[in-house]
Amino acid sequence: MKKFFATIAVMAVCFNAIADEGMWLPVLISERIQDMQSKGCRLNAEDIYSVNQACLKDAVVLFGSGCTGELVSDQGLILTNHHCGYSFIQKHSSVEHDYLRDGFWAMNNSQELPNPGLTVRFLERMEDVTAVVLKGYKSKMTEEQREKLIQKNSGKLIEQITKGQNGIKASVEALYYGNQYFLFVFKEYRDVRLVGAPPSSIGKFGGETDNWMWPRHTGDFSIFRIYADENNEPADYDPTNRPYRPKRSLTISLKGVQEGDFTFVYGCPGSTQEYVHSEAVRYIQDISDPEKIALRTTRLEIMKKYMSQSQAVRIQYSSKYAGVANAWKKWQGEEKGLRKNNIVPAKQEYEARFEKWARGTEYSWITEMLYNMYQLRNPLFRAYEYYNETVRSIEKMRIASGRGIDMKDYYQPIDEEIFVAMMSAFDKALDDKYKPGFFLDLREKYGSMEALKDAVFADDELAAELASALEREYWNGIVPQLDEMNQNIKLLYRKYMRGQMAFEPDKAFYPDANLTLRVAYGHVEGYRPADAVYYRHVSTLRGIIEKDNPDIFDYNIPQELRDIYARGGYEDQPVCFLATNHTTGGNSGSPVLNADGELIGINFDRVWEGTMSDLVFDPEICRNISLDVRYIIFIIKEIGHAGYLLDEMRFN
Repeated sequence: MKKFFATIAVMAVCFNAIADEGMWLPVLISERIQDMQSKGCRLNAEDIYSVNQACLKDAVVLFGSGCTGELVSDQGLILTNHHCGYSFIQKHSSVEHDYLRDGFWAMNNSQELPNPGLTVRFLERMEDVTAVVLKGYKSKMTEEQREKLIQKNSGKLIEQITKGQNGIKASVEALYYGNQYFLFVFKEYRDVRLVGAPPSSIGKFGGETDNWMWPRHTGDFSIFRIYADENNEPADYDPTNRPYRPKRSLTISLKGVQEGDFTFVYGCPGSTQEYVHSEAVRYIQDISDPEKIALRTTRLEIMKKYMSQSQAVRIQYSSKYAGVANAWKKWQGEEKGLRKNNIVPAKQEYEARFEKWARGTEYSWITEMLYNMYQLRNPLFRAYEYYNETVRSIEKMRIASGRGIDMKDYYQPIDEEIFVAMMSAFDKALDDKYKPGFFLDLREKYGSMEALKDAVFADDELAAELASALEREYWNGIVPQLDEMNQNIKLLYRKYMRGQMAFEPDKAFYPDANLTLRVAYGHVEGYRPADAVYYRHVSTLRGIIEKDNPDIFDYNIPQELRDIYARGGYEDQPVCFLATNHTTGGNSGSPVLNADGELIGINFDRVWEGTMSDLVFDPEICRNISLDVRYIIFIIKEIGHAGYLLDEMRFN
């Protein structure tokens, strides 16, 4: 066992990563630093990650439950994306004070707005705890016994670290499908206040039309501040709390970027599946993505129709619409990228070579076993996805099942139309064996989804009965079977992962993303999305003016921005730039740093053609999109008229 995990550690830090691919653990960055330096980095490993001194990790936070942010002042000031702060901006908005439309700028600390439930987490340290987590494991144990042992050992470890400690949180995460386990210790702050946000016509400029596309011209940022008690420790919101004093904040570079410059992203990527079987990719490409795209297209069209008719409804549903549309657009690019790059055949060819190598070893036939398991799992997983995209997306069903929504942001006509569309799709797509008997009885009784909708929305008791029946089928019928199959697949992947590492001993294997802190590095570079087309690495304010159209909501910029441009001198004001850093969801809001560790931008997206990078990274086409920090400064000063915030920041 010890010998195997030593081998894993060596394999995880080999130097021959493909181009700029990889999401690397900061604690192991000393094993990558030589490669980083060869590509232009001027930092050492201790500058990036250290438990002995303040370093760059101390300026990076997990923002909320799925984004990243960075400290840019010694008074707790955080930059993150506008879309990461969007739901909080929306909660503070009303028809009278429409901060989504008009933006929000606190002109002093007393005007900053509290956000109940919003937290930020700093990583204190991470360490390999595989030996501790697997203490007592015997090879004869069943998978269930192994999991119970892991939970027991992990629970003890976490309790030892967090018990009686204010704000200290910890988690044990499985890497390489459970071949290795890492402990992550965080410090969580609970008083985080909104400081500033540009109007959505800047922060979401281009809207869903430009989402995932290049060139982008979106000023996707918002500003928050962390507050702490008098001892600089985590505290619940209190007017007497003080701005947090960080161990480290970032210096902002105003020198700009040039093609070929070294860059790295320090953030919390959410989820990737770089080492999965071809059948998993085929299911995503041929079934999952196309079906989910179609379902969300319908929901978006319904929401958009009502949002265009009422400002109040637009405010209510703006955050919901953005949440539905983000993955919808991403899946379209992912499906296209998988097909265009022939990823399924490429995976199949790799698996054939692997099996030829594996004959006579413990890894024989593992790819065939995975294929067979996916054949069993996929119909059930399709039902699971349909429940989530249809039944569980209907707000009336959420309310009736007790999962709840914020009624301030509820508009029944939208929900009624979505009910009819989604329940019709649910009924048409799935075999009756995946549906509860109560639903089948109602279907027969009412004869149409329109009639069933009328009954359900008129009778809360009936709605509760239907929601309960559907939830029982989901949780008691589908989920347990799916969990069992996924456990079997996970067990096969644990072995297949070891086999892949043995098959390619000279390859650098980074662990899949799991919303823990990672470093991804590369360089500024444009790309070629199609024959005879080359996209430059930078977009400018000139492009915003070219897109500006008062008649199109996504492109209607503030008049003040038009006036500034008309005065001249800002035509080449940088807005966004491209780089080859390997990112995914969760990296939203991540600091993009230059060779000296200075902030040059905020990561907020990927190019549409490269969204398959969650499954396969193609260095020729995969690019992350970042907001140039100089545009942030421009907007704070010229649009927000909040130049006092710049006084807190350090510039180079």
